[in-house]
Amino acid sequence: MPDPFIDLHAHSSVSDGTERPADLVRAAAAAGLDAVALTDHDTTAGWDEATATVRDLPVTLLPGLELSTRVGYRSVHVLGYLVDPADPALVAETERIRDGRLARARRMVDRIGRDHPITWDDVLAQSRDGATIGRPHIADALVARGLEADRSAAFRGILHPASGYYEPHEAPSPLRGVELIRQAGGVPVIAHPAASSRGIVIDEPMLRELVDAGLGGLEVDHRENLAHGKRTLLDWATRYGLFVTGSSDYHGTGKPNRLGEHRTASAAFDAIRSEATGSAPVVGAGSRLA
Repeated sequence: MPDPFIDLHAHSSVSDGTERPADLVRAAAAAGLDAVALTDHDTTAGWDEATATVRDLPVTLLPGLELSTRVGYRSVHVLGYLVDPADPALVAETERIRDGRLARARRMVDRIGRDHPITWDDVLAQSRDGATIGRPHIADALVARGLEADRSAAFRGILHPASGYYEPHEAPSPLRGVELIRQAGGVPVIAHPAASSRGIVIDEPMLRELVDAGLGGLEVDHRENLAHGKRTLLDWATRYGLFVTGSSDYHGTGKPNRLGEHRTASAAFDAIRSEATGSAPVVGAGSRLA
């Protein structure tokens, strides 16, 4: 029997994807996935809708989130699988991050609006109620106004860090992020750590700290990870006993990434399930992985 078809990184419109959680899991089933992880930025608000829908589909849902962390000006995203969504410390931190993202987005829009015809209402029109608003929603507003061709163009242009409009958002350290996820019963994985042209977003001494705090794995197979960085990540995974994952980082029409374009081995999926101690269930009676 072939290895299951597993994609452990996808976003819905609850954060910066373009499909509702229900439509995301339907898309995963239509793509032939055996399992998909819903990992919206700094929120678990899409879990209930995705769970209610996936019960009738031949695909397993692995609930998760993508926690924002920072090292100086470097953004380090930590995927957290099977966390307790009601864990007080995690809830408080994700609320703080989302509030900070919102305030930062408004300041950026105010600056952009001095030079381009865009308003905060334009940005709100590109998001659903309760969504984690960030640069992708500003990008969508720029596209809707005809100021950029698509999201990718917006990130290369008006929203580029060198444009003068950008500012970093506040977030905890990666160490704190790993600790929060483990304390909430989840399993932490560093997302696309080699996606930067400047190199891997963490160094080996930091990695050792994260491993000591409970880091479970590294997302290696991702379209944005650079080849030389992937080689280092695989070496680290072997040296420190970490599992590796492969994922699409799907955002619907918000990115060119396609569901299942990179896959996770069943051994890593099983490791996540066995390490998790939180209350979140793996859902999907119709899948061979349920």
